[in-house]
Amino acid sequence: MLSSAVRSAKSLRLRPTGLSRTFTSTRYARTDALQPASFSVFTDEEQMLRDTVKRFATDVVAPKVREMDENEIMDPSIIKGLFEQGLMGIETNPDQGGAGSSFTSAIIAIEELAKVDPSVSVLCDVHNTLVNTVIRKYGSAEQQEKWLPQLSESKLGSFCLSETGSGSDAFALKTRATKQGDHWVINGSKMWITNSYEAEVFLIFANADPSKGYKGITCFIATKDMGVKIAKKEQKLGIRASSTCTLDFDDLKIPEENIIGGEGKGYKIAIEILNEGRIGIAAQMLGLAQGAFDKSVPYTYQRQQFGQPVGTFQGMAFQIAQAATEIETARLLTYNAARLKEEGLPFTKEAAMAKYWSSYVAQKVAGSAIEWAGGVGFTRETGIEKFWRDSKIGAIYEGTSNIQLQTIAKFVQKEYS
Repeated sequence: MLSSAVRSAKSLRLRPTGLSRTFTSTRYARTDALQPASFSVFTDEEQMLRDTVKRFATDVVAPKVREMDENEIMDPSIIKGLFEQGLMGIETNPDQGGAGSSFTSAIIAIEELAKVDPSVSVLCDVHNTLVNTVIRKYGSAEQQEKWLPQLSESKLGSFCLSETGSGSDAFALKTRATKQGDHWVINGSKMWITNSYEAEVFLIFANADPSKGYKGITCFIATKDMGVKIAKKEQKLGIRASSTCTLDFDDLKIPEENIIGGEGKGYKIAIEILNEGRIGIAAQMLGLAQGAFDKSVPYTYQRQQFGQPVGTFQGMAFQIAQAATEIETARLLTYNAARLKEEGLPFTKEAAMAKYWSSYVAQKVAGSAIEWAGGVGFTRETGIEKFWRDSKIGAIYEGTSNIQLQTIAKFVQKEYS
Protein backbone atom coordinates (compact mmCIF):
# COMPACT_ATOMS: atom_id res chain seq x y z
CA MET A 1 0.00 0.00 0.00
CA LEU A 2 1.10 3.53 -0.70
CA SER A 3 0.72 4.64 2.91
CA SER A 4 3.15 2.08 4.24
CA ALA A 5 5.62 2.87 1.48
CA VAL A 6 5.97 6.53 2.38
CA ARG A 7 5.37 6.77 6.12
CA SER A 8 9.00 7.74 6.63
CA ALA A 9 9.01 10.45 3.94
CA LYS A 10 9.42 13.94 5.37
CA SER A 11 6.70 15.31 3.14
CA LEU A 12 4.16 12.69 4.22
CA ARG A 13 0.55 13.80 4.12
CA LEU A 14 -2.08 11.28 5.19
CA ARG A 15 -5.59 11.31 3.84
CA PRO A 16 -8.50 10.29 6.10
CA THR A 17 -8.42 6.87 4.42
CA GLY A 18 -4.84 6.38 5.56
CA LEU A 19 -3.53 6.62 2.01
CA SER A 20 -0.76 9.08 1.25
CA ARG A 21 -1.22 11.35 -1.74
CA THR A 22 2.27 12.84 -1.67
CA PHE A 23 5.07 11.29 -3.71
CA THR A 24 7.57 14.02 -4.53
CA SER A 25 7.71 17.68 -5.37
CA THR A 26 11.38 17.55 -6.33
CA ARG A 27 11.81 18.97 -9.81
CA TYR A 28 14.68 16.69 -10.78
CA ALA A 29 17.19 14.47 -9.06
CA ARG A 30 20.63 15.78 -8.11
CA THR A 31 23.66 14.11 -6.68
CA ASP A 32 25.08 15.13 -3.31
CA ALA A 33 27.60 17.30 -5.15
CA LEU A 34 24.69 19.15 -6.80
CA GLN A 35 25.72 17.89 -10.22
CA PRO A 36 23.12 16.78 -12.78
CA ALA A 37 22.18 13.14 -12.25
CA SER A 38 21.67 10.49 -14.91
CA PHE A 39 18.19 9.76 -16.20
CA SER A 40 18.21 6.47 -14.29
CA VAL A 41 18.50 8.32 -10.96
CA PHE A 42 15.27 9.21 -9.22
CA THR A 43 14.43 10.82 -5.90
CA ASP A 44 13.56 8.54 -2.99
CA GLU A 45 9.94 9.61 -3.29
CA GLU A 46 9.86 8.89 -7.02
CA GLN A 47 11.33 5.44 -6.43
CA MET A 48 8.76 4.76 -3.70
CA LEU A 49 6.05 5.77 -6.14
CA ARG A 50 7.44 3.39 -8.76
CA ASP A 51 7.46 0.54 -6.24
CA THR A 52 3.92 1.35 -5.12
CA VAL A 53 2.49 1.51 -8.64
CA LYS A 54 4.31 -1.69 -9.55
CA ARG A 55 2.67 -3.52 -6.63
CA PHE A 56 -0.75 -2.12 -7.49
CA ALA A 57 -0.35 -3.14 -11.13
CA THR A 58 0.86 -6.63 -10.21
CA ASP A 59 -1.54 -7.36 -7.37
CA VAL A 60 -4.72 -5.54 -8.48
CA VAL A 61 -4.57 -4.96 -12.24
CA ALA A 62 -2.81 -8.09 -13.54
CA PRO A 63 -5.46 -10.62 -12.39
CA LYS A 64 -8.12 -8.69 -14.34
CA VAL A 65 -6.23 -7.90 -17.55
CA ARG A 66 -7.39 -10.78 -19.71
CA GLU A 67 -11.00 -10.58 -18.58
CA MET A 68 -11.12 -6.83 -19.24
CA ASP A 69 -9.54 -7.31 -22.67
CA GLU A 70 -11.93 -10.10 -23.63
CA ASN A 71 -14.98 -8.16 -22.42
CA GLU A 72 -13.70 -4.81 -23.75
CA ILE A 73 -14.59 -3.01 -20.52
CA MET A 74 -12.66 -1.41 -17.70
CA ASP A 75 -13.37 -2.99 -14.32
CA PRO A 76 -14.81 -0.24 -12.07
CA SER A 77 -12.72 -1.52 -9.17
CA ILE A 78 -9.56 -0.65 -11.11
CA ILE A 79 -10.67 2.95 -11.54
CA LYS A 80 -11.64 3.10 -7.87
CA GLY A 81 -8.25 1.66 -6.92
CA LEU A 82 -6.41 4.29 -8.97
CA PHE A 83 -8.21 7.02 -7.06
CA GLU A 84 -7.63 5.33 -3.70
CA GLN A 85 -3.92 5.01 -4.45
CA GLY A 86 -3.67 8.71 -5.20
CA LEU A 87 -2.78 8.15 -8.85
CA MET A 88 -5.45 10.37 -10.38
CA GLY A 89 -4.20 13.71 -9.12
CA ILE A 90 -0.45 13.21 -9.18
CA GLU A 91 0.50 16.82 -9.98
CA THR A 92 -2.52 18.40 -8.35
CA ASN A 93 -1.98 20.52 -5.23
CA PRO A 94 -2.54 18.62 -1.95
CA ASP A 95 -5.01 21.34 -0.90
CA GLN A 96 -7.14 20.21 -3.83
CA GLY A 97 -6.92 16.51 -3.01
CA GLY A 98 -3.87 15.69 -5.11
CA ALA A 99 -0.33 14.54 -4.42
CA GLY A 100 1.47 17.75 -5.38
CA SER A 101 4.11 15.70 -7.16
CA SER A 102 6.35 16.15 -10.18
CA PHE A 103 5.53 15.60 -13.83
CA THR A 104 8.12 12.85 -13.81
CA SER A 105 6.11 11.12 -11.09
CA ALA A 106 3.14 11.00 -13.46
CA ILE A 107 5.36 9.56 -16.20
CA ILE A 108 6.65 6.90 -13.79
CA ALA A 109 3.10 5.85 -12.91
CA ILE A 110 2.08 5.67 -16.57
CA GLU A 111 5.12 3.55 -17.45
CA GLU A 112 4.63 1.09 -14.58
CA LEU A 113 0.93 0.60 -15.31
CA ALA A 114 1.67 -0.02 -19.00
CA LYS A 115 4.05 -2.86 -18.14
CA VAL A 116 0.97 -4.77 -16.97
CA ASP A 117 -1.93 -3.23 -18.94
CA PRO A 118 -1.61 -0.31 -21.40
CA SER A 119 -5.39 0.17 -21.21
CA VAL A 120 -5.21 1.12 -17.54
CA SER A 121 -2.11 3.17 -18.26
CA VAL A 122 -3.77 5.37 -20.88
CA LEU A 123 -6.80 5.92 -18.64
CA CYS A 124 -4.48 7.27 -15.95
CA ASP A 125 -2.40 9.17 -18.52
CA VAL A 126 -5.22 11.10 -20.18
CA HIS A 127 -6.78 11.94 -16.83
CA ASN A 128 -3.51 13.28 -15.40
CA THR A 129 -1.53 14.80 -18.28
CA LEU A 130 -4.46 16.22 -20.25
CA VAL A 131 -7.59 16.80 -18.17
CA ASN A 132 -6.03 17.73 -14.83
CA THR A 133 -3.26 19.74 -16.46
CA VAL A 134 -5.67 21.88 -18.49
CA ILE A 135 -7.56 22.90 -15.37
CA ARG A 136 -4.39 23.39 -13.31
CA LYS A 137 -2.70 25.56 -15.92
CA TYR A 138 -5.59 27.46 -17.46
CA GLY A 139 -8.48 27.26 -15.02
CA SER A 140 -9.39 30.14 -12.72
CA ALA A 141 -8.89 29.77 -8.97
CA GLU A 142 -12.61 29.12 -8.62
CA GLN A 143 -12.57 26.46 -11.34
CA GLN A 144 -9.58 24.74 -9.77
CA GLU A 145 -11.22 24.67 -6.36
CA LYS A 146 -14.41 23.26 -7.84
CA TRP A 147 -13.09 20.64 -10.26
CA LEU A 148 -9.65 19.46 -9.16
CA PRO A 149 -10.78 17.86 -5.86
CA GLN A 150 -13.42 15.86 -7.75
CA LEU A 151 -10.90 14.79 -10.39
CA SER A 152 -8.38 13.82 -7.71
CA GLU A 153 -10.75 11.78 -5.59
CA SER A 154 -13.56 10.18 -7.59
CA LYS A 155 -14.51 11.52 -11.03
CA LEU A 156 -12.81 10.39 -14.23
CA GLY A 157 -12.06 13.00 -16.87
CA SER A 158 -12.12 12.93 -20.68
CA PHE A 159 -10.44 15.20 -23.26
CA CYS A 160 -12.73 15.86 -26.24
CA LEU A 161 -10.88 17.30 -29.25
CA SER A 162 -10.91 14.91 -32.24
CA GLU A 163 -13.77 14.69 -34.72
CA THR A 164 -14.54 12.72 -37.86
CA GLY A 165 -12.93 15.34 -40.07
CA SER A 166 -10.36 16.70 -37.63
CA GLY A 167 -7.77 14.18 -36.51
CA SER A 168 -4.22 15.28 -37.28
CA ASP A 169 -5.75 18.58 -38.46
CA ALA A 170 -7.35 19.08 -35.06
CA PHE A 171 -8.29 22.71 -35.65
CA ALA A 172 -10.61 21.81 -38.51
CA LEU A 173 -13.21 20.83 -35.90
CA LYS A 174 -16.88 21.55 -36.65
CA THR A 175 -18.45 21.46 -33.18
CA ARG A 176 -20.02 24.84 -32.50
CA ALA A 177 -20.74 26.84 -29.35
CA THR A 178 -23.37 29.57 -29.42
CA LYS A 179 -23.82 32.19 -26.70
CA GLN A 180 -27.35 32.40 -25.29
CA GLY A 181 -27.70 34.74 -22.34
CA ASP A 182 -25.57 33.59 -19.42
CA HIS A 183 -24.74 30.21 -20.94
CA TRP A 184 -23.43 28.53 -24.08
CA VAL A 185 -25.13 25.90 -26.23
CA ILE A 186 -22.90 23.30 -27.90
CA ASN A 187 -23.88 21.27 -30.94
CA GLY A 188 -21.74 18.74 -32.75
CA SER A 189 -19.93 15.50 -32.12
CA LYS A 190 -16.53 14.11 -31.12
CA MET A 191 -14.85 10.90 -32.17
CA TRP A 192 -12.12 8.63 -30.75
CA ILE A 193 -12.58 10.04 -27.25
CA THR A 194 -10.62 8.15 -24.57
CA ASN A 195 -12.20 7.48 -21.15
CA SER A 196 -15.55 8.76 -22.41
CA TYR A 197 -17.64 5.72 -21.46
CA GLU A 198 -16.72 5.94 -17.76
CA ALA A 199 -15.99 9.68 -17.51
CA GLU A 200 -18.09 12.13 -15.56
CA VAL A 201 -16.15 15.28 -16.48
CA PHE A 202 -15.48 16.34 -20.09
CA LEU A 203 -13.24 19.03 -21.58
CA ILE A 204 -14.96 19.94 -24.86
CA PHE A 205 -13.31 21.98 -27.59
CA ALA A 206 -15.81 23.89 -29.74
CA ASN A 207 -15.62 26.90 -32.04
CA ALA A 208 -17.40 29.87 -30.50
CA ASP A 209 -16.66 32.17 -33.46
CA PRO A 210 -16.09 30.39 -36.80
CA SER A 211 -15.31 33.75 -38.47
CA LYS A 212 -12.01 33.75 -36.58
CA GLY A 213 -11.07 30.27 -37.76
CA TYR A 214 -9.06 28.26 -35.23
CA LYS A 215 -8.80 31.36 -33.03
CA GLY A 216 -12.49 30.95 -32.22
CA ILE A 217 -11.91 27.54 -30.62
CA THR A 218 -12.82 27.56 -26.93
CA CYS A 219 -12.46 24.95 -24.19
CA PHE A 220 -15.55 24.18 -22.09
CA ILE A 221 -15.91 21.93 -19.07
CA ALA A 222 -19.05 19.82 -18.86
CA THR A 223 -20.42 16.97 -16.80
CA LYS A 224 -22.14 13.87 -18.09
CA ASP A 225 -25.43 14.79 -16.47
CA MET A 226 -25.57 18.01 -18.52
CA GLY A 227 -26.53 15.83 -21.48
CA VAL A 228 -23.32 14.40 -22.98
CA LYS A 229 -24.47 11.46 -25.11
CA ILE A 230 -22.44 8.38 -25.98
CA ALA A 231 -23.38 7.58 -29.57
CA LYS A 232 -21.06 4.63 -30.14
CA LYS A 233 -18.44 2.65 -28.23
CA GLU A 234 -15.71 1.50 -30.60
CA GLN A 235 -14.56 -2.12 -30.86
CA LYS A 236 -10.79 -1.94 -31.26
CA LEU A 237 -7.77 -4.07 -32.13
CA GLY A 238 -5.97 -3.17 -28.90
CA ILE A 239 -6.30 -1.31 -25.59
CA ARG A 240 -9.77 -2.82 -25.57
CA ALA A 241 -10.51 -2.12 -21.92
CA SER A 242 -9.87 1.57 -22.53
CA SER A 243 -13.11 3.08 -23.75
CA THR A 244 -13.09 4.99 -27.05
CA CYS A 245 -16.41 6.53 -27.99
CA THR A 246 -18.20 8.88 -30.33
CA LEU A 247 -19.97 11.64 -28.38
CA ASP A 248 -22.94 13.70 -29.49
CA PHE A 249 -23.84 17.16 -28.20
CA ASP A 250 -27.40 18.21 -28.96
CA ASP A 251 -28.10 21.67 -27.53
CA LEU A 252 -25.71 20.92 -24.68
CA LYS A 253 -26.19 23.80 -22.25
CA ILE A 254 -23.04 24.90 -20.40
CA PRO A 255 -22.74 27.82 -17.93
CA GLU A 256 -20.52 30.68 -19.03
CA GLU A 257 -18.29 30.17 -15.98
CA ASN A 258 -17.34 26.77 -17.42
CA ILE A 259 -15.11 28.28 -20.10
CA ILE A 260 -11.49 27.34 -19.42
CA GLY A 261 -8.77 29.92 -20.13
CA GLY A 262 -11.03 32.44 -21.83
CA GLU A 263 -13.04 32.58 -25.05
CA GLY A 264 -10.98 31.75 -28.14
CA LYS A 265 -8.05 30.28 -26.18
CA GLY A 266 -8.86 26.66 -26.87
CA TYR A 267 -6.39 26.26 -29.72
CA LYS A 268 -3.52 27.50 -27.55
CA ILE A 269 -4.53 25.14 -24.74
CA ALA A 270 -4.74 22.15 -27.08
CA ILE A 271 -1.32 22.77 -28.66
CA GLU A 272 0.49 23.19 -25.37
CA ILE A 273 -1.24 20.33 -23.57
CA LEU A 274 -0.76 17.82 -26.37
CA ASN A 275 2.99 18.45 -26.27
CA GLU A 276 2.97 17.31 -22.64
CA GLY A 277 0.55 14.50 -23.42
CA ARG A 278 2.95 13.07 -25.97
CA ILE A 279 5.46 12.40 -23.22
CA GLY A 280 2.72 10.47 -21.45
CA ILE A 281 2.09 8.32 -24.53
CA ALA A 282 5.85 7.79 -24.86
CA ALA A 283 5.85 6.49 -21.28
CA GLN A 284 2.92 4.21 -22.06
CA MET A 285 4.69 2.74 -25.09
CA LEU A 286 7.93 2.43 -23.11
CA GLY A 287 6.16 0.48 -20.38
CA LEU A 288 4.41 -1.67 -22.98
CA ALA A 289 7.72 -2.60 -24.64
CA GLN A 290 9.25 -3.45 -21.27
CA GLY A 291 6.19 -5.48 -20.28
CA ALA A 292 6.36 -7.58 -23.45
CA PHE A 293 10.11 -8.04 -23.02
CA ASP A 294 9.69 -9.11 -19.37
CA LYS A 295 7.04 -11.70 -20.27
CA SER A 296 8.86 -13.28 -23.19
CA VAL A 297 12.60 -13.26 -22.42
CA PRO A 298 12.49 -15.53 -19.33
CA TYR A 299 10.73 -18.16 -21.46
CA THR A 300 13.60 -18.17 -23.95
CA TYR A 301 15.96 -19.32 -21.19
CA GLN A 302 13.52 -22.01 -20.01
CA ARG A 303 12.66 -23.44 -23.43
CA GLN A 304 15.24 -26.06 -24.47
CA GLN A 305 15.96 -27.02 -28.08
CA PHE A 306 19.00 -28.90 -29.41
CA GLY A 307 20.28 -29.28 -25.87
CA GLN A 308 20.34 -25.60 -24.87
CA PRO A 309 17.99 -22.72 -24.04
CA VAL A 310 16.73 -21.06 -27.23
CA GLY A 311 17.68 -17.66 -25.83
CA THR A 312 21.36 -18.61 -25.82
CA PHE A 313 21.55 -19.19 -29.58
CA GLN A 314 23.36 -16.26 -31.14
CA GLY A 315 20.52 -15.35 -33.49
CA MET A 316 18.06 -15.10 -30.60
CA ALA A 317 20.56 -13.56 -28.17
CA PHE A 318 21.39 -10.73 -30.58
CA GLN A 319 17.69 -9.95 -31.13
CA ILE A 320 17.15 -9.76 -27.38
CA ALA A 321 20.22 -7.56 -26.93
CA GLN A 322 19.06 -5.18 -29.65
CA ALA A 323 15.57 -4.97 -28.14
CA ALA A 324 17.02 -4.22 -24.70
CA THR A 325 19.10 -1.42 -26.22
CA GLU A 326 16.13 0.06 -28.07
CA ILE A 327 14.00 0.00 -24.93
CA GLU A 328 16.74 1.85 -23.09
CA THR A 329 16.96 4.51 -25.80
CA ALA A 330 13.19 4.99 -25.57
CA ARG A 331 13.50 5.34 -21.80
CA LEU A 332 16.24 7.97 -22.09
CA LEU A 333 14.27 10.00 -24.65
CA THR A 334 11.12 9.84 -22.55
CA TYR A 335 12.66 10.87 -19.24
CA ASN A 336 14.82 13.51 -20.91
CA ALA A 337 11.66 15.13 -22.29
CA ALA A 338 9.98 14.86 -18.89
CA ARG A 339 12.87 16.51 -17.06
CA LEU A 340 13.11 19.29 -19.67
CA LYS A 341 9.41 19.99 -19.18
CA GLU A 342 9.87 20.11 -15.40
CA GLU A 343 12.81 22.48 -15.67
CA GLY A 344 10.80 24.92 -17.79
CA LEU A 345 13.01 24.36 -20.85
CA PRO A 346 11.81 23.87 -24.45
CA PHE A 347 10.72 20.26 -24.92
CA THR A 348 8.44 20.12 -27.98
CA LYS A 349 11.04 18.48 -30.24
CA GLU A 350 12.14 16.08 -27.50
CA ALA A 351 8.53 15.12 -26.74
CA ALA A 352 7.94 14.36 -30.42
CA MET A 353 11.12 12.28 -30.55
CA ALA A 354 10.16 10.36 -27.43
CA LYS A 355 6.65 9.58 -28.67
CA TYR A 356 7.78 8.63 -32.17
CA TRP A 357 10.61 6.37 -31.05
CA SER A 358 8.81 4.77 -28.12
CA SER A 359 5.87 3.90 -30.37
CA TYR A 360 8.20 2.34 -32.93
CA VAL A 361 10.10 0.38 -30.28
CA ALA A 362 6.90 -0.82 -28.61
CA GLN A 363 5.54 -2.29 -31.83
CA LYS A 364 8.86 -3.85 -32.79
CA VAL A 365 9.64 -5.37 -29.39
CA ALA A 366 6.08 -6.61 -28.82
CA GLY A 367 6.12 -8.32 -32.22
CA SER A 368 9.50 -9.91 -31.56
CA ALA A 369 8.37 -11.04 -28.10
CA ILE A 370 5.65 -13.15 -29.72
CA GLU A 371 8.19 -14.82 -31.98
CA TRP A 372 10.68 -15.43 -29.15
CA ALA A 373 8.00 -17.40 -27.29
CA GLY A 374 7.00 -19.30 -30.42
CA GLY A 375 3.57 -20.90 -30.44
CA VAL A 376 3.07 -20.06 -26.78
CA GLY A 377 3.49 -16.37 -27.57
CA PHE A 378 0.78 -16.60 -30.22
CA THR A 379 -1.83 -17.75 -27.72
CA ARG A 380 -3.96 -15.33 -25.72
CA GLU A 381 -3.26 -17.22 -22.50
CA THR A 382 0.23 -15.77 -22.06
CA GLY A 383 -0.82 -12.17 -22.70
CA ILE A 384 2.21 -11.50 -24.90
CA GLU A 385 0.13 -11.09 -28.06
CA LYS A 386 -1.97 -8.44 -26.29
CA PHE A 387 1.06 -6.18 -25.97
CA TRP A 388 1.48 -6.26 -29.76
CA ARG A 389 -2.20 -5.46 -30.34
CA ASP A 390 -1.97 -2.62 -27.83
CA SER A 391 1.23 -1.26 -29.40
CA LYS A 392 -0.41 -0.33 -32.71
CA ILE A 393 -2.21 2.67 -31.24
CA GLY A 394 1.04 4.38 -30.24
CA ALA A 395 1.72 5.45 -33.82
CA ILE A 396 -1.80 6.88 -34.14
CA TYR A 397 -3.19 8.77 -31.16
CA GLU A 398 -2.12 12.13 -29.72
CA GLY A 399 -0.33 12.83 -32.99
CA THR A 400 0.56 10.16 -35.55
CA SER A 401 4.16 9.12 -36.09
CA ASN A 402 4.21 11.15 -39.31
CA ILE A 403 3.09 14.23 -37.40
CA GLN A 404 5.91 13.64 -34.90
CA LEU A 405 8.43 13.33 -37.72
CA GLN A 406 7.08 16.52 -39.28
CA THR A 407 7.52 18.33 -35.96
CA ILE A 408 11.08 17.05 -35.56
CA ALA A 409 11.92 17.95 -39.17
CA LYS A 410 10.78 21.54 -38.62
CA PHE A 411 13.15 21.90 -35.68
CA VAL A 412 16.02 20.39 -37.66
CA GLN A 413 15.32 22.68 -40.60
CA LYS A 414 15.21 25.73 -38.35
CA GLU A 415 18.52 24.78 -36.78
CA TYR A 416 20.41 24.02 -39.99
CA SER A 417 18.90 26.23 -42.69
